[in-house]
Amino acid sequence: MGDKIQAIRGMNDITPEKTAFWRSVESSFLNCMMRYGYQEIRFPIIESSQLFKRTIGEVTDIVEKEMYTFNDLNGDSITLRPEGTAGCVRACIENGLLYNQQQKLWYMGPMFRHERPQKGRYRQFTQFAVEAFGFSGPEAELELISICHRLWTQLGFSSSVVLQINTLGELAERQKYKQILVQYFKDNFNTLDADSQKRLDRNPLRILDSKNPEMQTLIANAPKLIDVLGPQSRAHFDRFCEGLNALKIPFTINPFLVRGLDYYGHTVFEWVTDKLGSQATICGGGRYDILVEQLGGQPTPAVGFALGMERILLLMETLNLDQQVAEKSGVFIITTSEIGLLKGLVLADSIRTANPTLEVHTNIVGGSFKSQFKKADKSGARLALVLGDDEIANHKLSIKDLRKETEQITIEQNNINQFLHDYLG
Repeated sequence: MGDKIQAIRGMNDITPEKTAFWRSVESSFLNCMMRYGYQEIRFPIIESSQLFKRTIGEVTDIVEKEMYTFNDLNGDSITLRPEGTAGCVRACIENGLLYNQQQKLWYMGPMFRHERPQKGRYRQFTQFAVEAFGFSGPEAELELISICHRLWTQLGFSSSVVLQINTLGELAERQKYKQILVQYFKDNFNTLDADSQKRLDRNPLRILDSKNPEMQTLIANAPKLIDVLGPQSRAHFDRFCEGLNALKIPFTINPFLVRGLDYYGHTVFEWVTDKLGSQATICGGGRYDILVEQLGGQPTPAVGFALGMERILLLMETLNLDQQVAEKSGVFIITTSEIGLLKGLVLADSIRTANPTLEVHTNIVGGSFKSQFKKADKSGARLALVLGDDEIANHKLSIKDLRKETEQITIEQNNINQFLHDYLG
């Protein structure tokens, strides 16, 4: 026997006992998108490397250290997407979705970053993301925040996350601020750690995002970008804050929140939690009005967010919300003979036709009552439907609730769909 081949480090399998949990959470996202009127877009997981270098920024950690980049057989440099916004914008421009149009879009799928794997951070991870194009006012940001808040409420952990916001202003304002910030850090150069010293001339804003405990006092005393904003940028941010108050969504202003991508401007935000240790951010986003034009399209205001599925699920598991989500209302059909196996398949088919959303498990290999009840319990089904020889002869069906201590009952087979409707709702 050959050596076992293991999964690549940081790229994990999702086995059947977990996929029901994933599907349930994904269903909440899709339902929310339908209610807000957003449409799905899909685009490749592999793009030209230049797309990410031009949009994310060549001096960011993602481009310098984390991208999975390689040459294909034609010698072209291609990259597994490390984030979705750049690919989404490229797809919208290429397919003519933005010319004199407004778009509200969502997508979901795998992203790839060569980071050090740890709990809540993987090299292949799944993002759910929302992008809105053609909306210049703060109302667009407010709608995205509202979507997030509604999702957290539906999933049961709204009280365990905090919304942090900031503004990065216009490009010219950021350039002015960078000069002030660089001078401040140069005056305190010996206090900077090695990474921050490297970033000082290349990407000084990223120093504000340092997690080094020894840097926090220096960062806390740094000049604030909001102090150099012009009246238009300040008015945009003030309206955004007023809107959050009107929506009754609590928030804190974090003047050092910059996000890790070069294309952001004006509003940026993150949802953070204190339940997951160092992996505190579960969702982040902001406005990126320069990106469409940067990729060859017409100037188009845009705003979006992305959330990490693995961190959402980890947070729910930490709060013991996963079992609540995983509860099922399906049925498992137990049979005792070859005739019963066929009868069970026919019965299952009729139940599925009458109950399109009900999960129906069938026994197709026989076995003892005891072994089948074990399978029924393991499946997570709510009810066991027993189709033994006596039941078949008398056109009956015995029913046992697998999740409650109740007596087994017997009904007419023809009444099963009405029974399921009444019992399971």
